[in-house]
Amino acid sequence: MADTAVTERPAAQAPPARPSVLLELRRRTPWLSRYAGWLGPIAVALFAGVLRLWNLGSPNAFVFDETYYPKDAWSLLQQGYEGVWPANANDQILAHPPVIPLTSAPAFIAHPPLGKWVIALGEAAFGLNPFGWRVMVALLGTLSVLMLARIGRRLFGSTLIGCTAALLMSVDGLQFVMSRTGLLDGLLMFFVLAAFGCLLIDRDRVRARLAEPGVDGDRINLGLRPWRLAAGLLLGAACSVKWNGAQILAAFGLLTVLWDQAGRRAAGARSPLRSMLRRDAAPAFGSLVVVGALTYLASWSGWFATSGGYDRHWADGRSGLLPAPLRSWWHYQSEMWRFNTTLTTPHTYQSNPWSWLVQGRPVSMYWQPVPTGQQGCTSSGGCTTQILALGTPLLWWTACFALAYLLYRWFFRRDWRSGAVLCGVAATYLPWFEFQQRTIFSFYMVVLVPFLCLAVAQMLGAMVGPAGVTPARRAVGSVAAGGIVLAVMGCFLYFLPLYTAQVIPMSVWQDHMWFTSWI
Repeated sequence: MADTAVTERPAAQAPPARPSVLLELRRRTPWLSRYAGWLGPIAVALFAGVLRLWNLGSPNAFVFDETYYPKDAWSLLQQGYEGVWPANANDQILAHPPVIPLTSAPAFIAHPPLGKWVIALGEAAFGLNPFGWRVMVALLGTLSVLMLARIGRRLFGSTLIGCTAALLMSVDGLQFVMSRTGLLDGLLMFFVLAAFGCLLIDRDRVRARLAEPGVDGDRINLGLRPWRLAAGLLLGAACSVKWNGAQILAAFGLLTVLWDQAGRRAAGARSPLRSMLRRDAAPAFGSLVVVGALTYLASWSGWFATSGGYDRHWADGRSGLLPAPLRSWWHYQSEMWRFNTTLTTPHTYQSNPWSWLVQGRPVSMYWQPVPTGQQGCTSSGGCTTQILALGTPLLWWTACFALAYLLYRWFFRRDWRSGAVLCGVAATYLPWFEFQQRTIFSFYMVVLVPFLCLAVAQMLGAMVGPAGVTPARRAVGSVAAGGIVLAVMGCFLYFLPLYTAQVIPMSVWQDHMWFTSWI
C-alpha cells in the first residue's frame, strides 16, 4: 500500500496579547512609575490633611482635656513653665474679646512638657484659640499618614500595601478625632511611628552592610548608625510627651538588637547571639536609652532656665551630691510618678483595656444639646452635637482578625514583618493591662492605630495574593480586599457627623449609638 502524505492544517495563531492597562500606563507615563513611591503616599496624605484641617476651629470650645494642655502650652510660651489659671479661665479665653488670665504661680503638671511645647508652636502663630491649639496636632496627624505609607512600602515592598495602610488610618475615627483636638496622645503617636520608621531604615542599611562580600558576621563592627540614633531621639521625644513612651522604647530596643542577631546569623556568624551581645547591645543601649534620656532631660529646658516652675527650688538648702536644680527636678519626677500610678478617681468614660480593641467604650469628648430652631436644627425632637473618640468600628473589628493572621505568620512562618508589627502592637497596648484599676481611657489607643492599619493592610495584601497566582484568584482577592476598604471608608463617612460636632437630629444620633456602652 502506497504511503499517503498527510498535510496538517496550520494552527490558528492567537491574536497578540494586549498589554494590561497598568503596563500601558507605565509605558506612556514612565515618570509615574519612577515616582509612584512618593506620589501615592503624598496623595493619601493630602486627602487626610484636608479632612483634618477642614473647619478645625469648630467647636469653639475646650474639648475634654483641652482644658489643660492648651493653657499649659500658652504658659510655657509666655513663662517657660506651667502656671496656675483661675477657675473661669476657659470662659474668659473664649470670650469676645478674649481675656487671658494667666498667673505666675506654679502649677503641678502630670505630664512632661514636650507635647505642650509642640501645641505652643500653633498658639504662637495663631493665638490662644481652638484653631491655634489644634493646628500642630492636625499637621503632625497628617504627616503620620504620609509616614505610614512610606513605612508600609518599606516593610512590605509594596507601594499599594503602604498606601492602603495609610488610607485606612486616614479614615480611622479615633486617629481623626485625636488629630483634631489639642491633646497629647496624637503627638505621642507621631513620635512613636517616626521612631519605628527610623529603625526599619536602620535594619535595611545594616542588612545591606552585612551582605557585602567578605563580611564576617562574627567580627564586623557596624559603626555609627545615624538612623538608630534618630530613633533614640524620637523615642526620647515620645517619653517627653507622655511616659508611655518608656515602655515602647524598651520594646523597640529589644526589637532592634534581635534584628541585629538575625542579620549576623544571615551573614554566617557561628554564634550570632554572642556576637550581637558583644558588638551591638552596648551601642544600641547608647543610641536608644542614653540618647532618649538626654532628650527627655532637654525637654525640661524651660523649667531649668526659669525659676518659677513647680518644685523648682525644692532642694534649695538641702544637702546632696547633685546640684540643687537636678535634685529638685528628680523630686518633681517622683511626684509625677506617684500621681500617674495612683489615679483612681472614677470617670464616666473610663474603660478597661480588654474592651479597647473592639471599641467597647469610646470617650465622648464633647456633647451639647441643640434645641429646635437653634443652629439650624429643624427636628421636632431637638438636635445634638458631639465629638466621639470612636475608632471606625469596621476597621477595628477587621484588625482583630488581622492580628490573628499576623500571629500565625510570625509564629508558624517566621515572618519578620509580622513580628515587627506585632511588636508595635504589644508595646503600645499590653502595658495598659498593668493599670486596670487606674482611671484610663480608650483614646490612649491612638498610638496603636498605625500598627493596626499595617496589620490590616498586610492581611488585605495576602487576600489579593502573591505574584504568580492565577488572574481569577487575583481578581477575587482584589474585589474582596477592595470591598473591605470601601466598607471601612463608608463606615467612617457614616460616623463623620459624630467626629466633627455636626448638628444632627436626636433620632439620627440615637441611630448611631449601636451599643448602649457607647452612650
